[in-house]
Amino acid sequence: MLAAMPPTPPPAPERGEPVIRDRGDACPGALRLHAAADGFLARLRLPAGRLTEPQVTVLADAAEALGDGSVTVTSRGNLELRGLPDGCGDRLAGLLDRAGLLPSPTHERVRNVLASPAAGLDGLGHADVQLWARELDALLCAEPRAASLSGRFLFVLDDGREDVAGLGGDVTLIAGPAGDVRMRLGRRVFRVPAGDAVRAALTAALAFLDAAEAAGNGAWRLRELPDGHAPDWAAALAAAGIAARPVPASAPVPGPAPAPAPGPLGDRALHVLAPLGRLTAAQLRALLPAAEVRLTPWRGAVVLTDPARLPALAAAGLVTTADAPGAGVTACTGRPGCAKSLADVRTDAGRAPAGALPVHFAGCERRCGHPHGTWIDVVATGDDTYLVDGVPTPRTSLSEAVHSARATTR
Repeated sequence: MLAAMPPTPPPAPERGEPVIRDRGDACPGALRLHAAADGFLARLRLPAGRLTEPQVTVLADAAEALGDGSVTVTSRGNLELRGLPDGCGDRLAGLLDRAGLLPSPTHERVRNVLASPAAGLDGLGHADVQLWARELDALLCAEPRAASLSGRFLFVLDDGREDVAGLGGDVTLIAGPAGDVRMRLGRRVFRVPAGDAVRAALTAALAFLDAAEAAGNGAWRLRELPDGHAPDWAAALAAAGIAARPVPASAPVPGPAPAPAPGPLGDRALHVLAPLGRLTAAQLRALLPAAEVRLTPWRGAVVLTDPARLPALAAAGLVTTADAPGAGVTACTGRPGCAKSLADVRTDAGRAPAGALPVHFAGCERRCGHPHGTWIDVVATGDDTYLVDGVPTPRTSLSEAVHSARATTR
C-alpha cells in the first residue's frame, strides 16, 4: 500500500521574506498519493502533456475502475485521478507502468516539462519542442541527481510563438528563428545552440541543486534561492561543454500569453477545453481516435485528429468554441472533495458566463489551480458568500459580478 502524502505545507512567505523549507517537498505523484476528503489523489506527470491513444484508454479505464470516473487536467498540462480507494497504489502503479506512463519510479515527480502544445502542427514556431520534451524527459530520468529536484520545479519549452514562455518556468527554453535558443533562468538569459538546448536545460537544473544545497534553505524552485546564492550558470554550462552567451537583461520577463481559442488547429488537429478542467472517462474516450493527445496548461487538449470531428466533441460536452458555456472558466475541487473548501465552487462555476478573460473559482484563500497572469479571482468565504476580485459578493449575484469584472478588467 502506498502512503498518503503529509499535510499541505503552509503558504509561501510574503515577497521579500526568505524562504525556509525545513522538510522535503510533499507534492503528490503517481506513487505518492495524497489523502483528500473524497479519497486519495494521484498526480501523473506527462512531459509536454503527451498521451498516446492506448494511454488515453488506460487512463479512462483507471478513472472508472479505481477513481471517481473522471480526470483533472492541471495548469501544467499534467493529470490527476481523484477518489482513489485506500490500498489501490500497487494496482494503479502497475496499470501506469504497463502503459508506459511510469518510466522511472525514482524520477516520476520531477518530470515537469511543459511545451508549446501546437508545436509542429500549424506552421508557427521555430522548432518542434515536443521532440525536445521527449529528449529532456529521457535525460532527466537517466540522471540520478535529477531525482532530487522538487515536484514543483518546472521546465518550459517554447517553440518561439511564446505561448508558454510566460508560465513561470524555472528553466525556460525559447526557440529562435536562426537556430539558436534563449534559455531564461529567472532574470538571467543565455543564448545556446539549438543542438545543445536540452542538455543546457538539464545542466541548469543541476546547477540549481548545487546552489540550493549551498544555500541550505531547502529551496524547491529557483525563485526561492536567497540573495547571494544564485547558481554560477556560466561556469556550469562551460563545464558541460555548452557554448552559452549571456544576453543583457534589457526587458522584463513577459507575462503569460492569452490562451488560444478552442477550435481547429491547422489541417490535422483541433483544440478543446475540459469543462472546469475536468474530463469524464467518456469524454476522454471521445477524443479518440487520435494519433496523439497533448494536454495543455489551459486545461484542455490538442488532439491530433481530423478537425471535422469538432462537432462530435462538442456533443460529448467538451468546450469547442470561445463563446461556449464554460470557456475560460476553471475551478478548484471545492466541496465535497476538499476538506479546506468553504463552498461547492464547481457548481457555482458551472453557472459563470463565458468570456475572454480567465475566471477561477477557489474554495479557499489558497486558490489551488489558478491560472497564470491576469484572471478574475472568485474566492469563497462561506457557503453563500464570495469575494470577486476582492469585492464581497453573495452567491446569488455571482454571474452578474463575474460578467461585470470581465467587462472592466483588461
